[in-house]
Amino acid sequence: MRRSLCAAGLLALIAFTNASVAEDATKTIGEIERIDPAFDALVPEDAKIEVLADGFEWSEGPVWVESKGCLLFSDIPNNRIVKWKPGKGTDVFMQPSGYTGAHKFDGKEPGTNGLAVSPEGHLTMCCHGDRNITQIVDGERRVLVSHYEGKRFNSPNDLVYDTEGNLYFTDPPYGLPGGLNGPEAELDFCGVYRFSKDGKLTLLTKECPRPNGIALSPDQKTLYVADSQECHWKAFPLKEDGTFGDSKMFYDAGQWRGKRPGGSDGLKVDTQGNVWATGPGGVLVFNPEGKLLGRISTGERTANCAFGPDGTLYMTADMYLCRVKTNAKGLIGSK
Repeated sequence: MRRSLCAAGLLALIAFTNASVAEDATKTIGEIERIDPAFDALVPEDAKIEVLADGFEWSEGPVWVESKGCLLFSDIPNNRIVKWKPGKGTDVFMQPSGYTGAHKFDGKEPGTNGLAVSPEGHLTMCCHGDRNITQIVDGERRVLVSHYEGKRFNSPNDLVYDTEGNLYFTDPPYGLPGGLNGPEAELDFCGVYRFSKDGKLTLLTKECPRPNGIALSPDQKTLYVADSQECHWKAFPLKEDGTFGDSKMFYDAGQWRGKRPGGSDGLKVDTQGNVWATGPGGVLVFNPEGKLLGRISTGERTANCAFGPDGTLYMTADMYLCRVKTNAKGLIGSK
């Protein structure tokens, strides 16, 4: 299914009107907590959490688009994707984004959530309101997948490509009015799925009550999934055919639930296998064995993060877009 962005008025390259902060702003928030000495090699001692822009309803799903030299991220309640470019600040990149009016929707989170760039360079979006995964190809919207066994998804949340172009994504009900018990629900579970490059959709697991963020290890042999209901992260071994082996607990952050803002949400993995996961208080940084090394504590409900090409970690934290300098490098599909 294809729909012209121009014909539908979906590409809004207009001045961003919300309050924003210039690229050279000195505003900082939060603090950086160093728990293990290994953290010092990842985050410089003088690193600060800088605010690049603010005034968003709920910022999510950042992705660095190398071909355009900019960061894109979702402002879910406002049904738009925002562009931030060094030295230029923010513009509305696309509005509407996750809900284009194809069916009735009266929820509070209509927009896109997770964003990714395919190996071919196409922007790929988890669309809450439209309840599908959509890709932008040659300036047009193309729905990749929208149903499982004839039933519409709940509200696709986050996604990651492997190096072969297969897509993994989560489908909790956070963008679905009424959730799984609402009148619009068609599935009675929240799944983690694989959409192969040849168009085959596979349900990988139902075991996560509320699967959320998702990321791959550098060797493509482990898929990490955040469960925001349980406030933990699980590691799933990937078999040769892309399906799951038995999961294991990667890290349980339940001890901080309610004590620090936010929960287990989006995550990215660097080239050394360290996991940078948004959780209670900010971004928790783990080594590949699941040992907590440190925390980038924004003090806000931090939804997701993404690496830029120079090791900068961009973070969407409630009303803010932030960044912190790191010595890490993001994986392909995590940029």
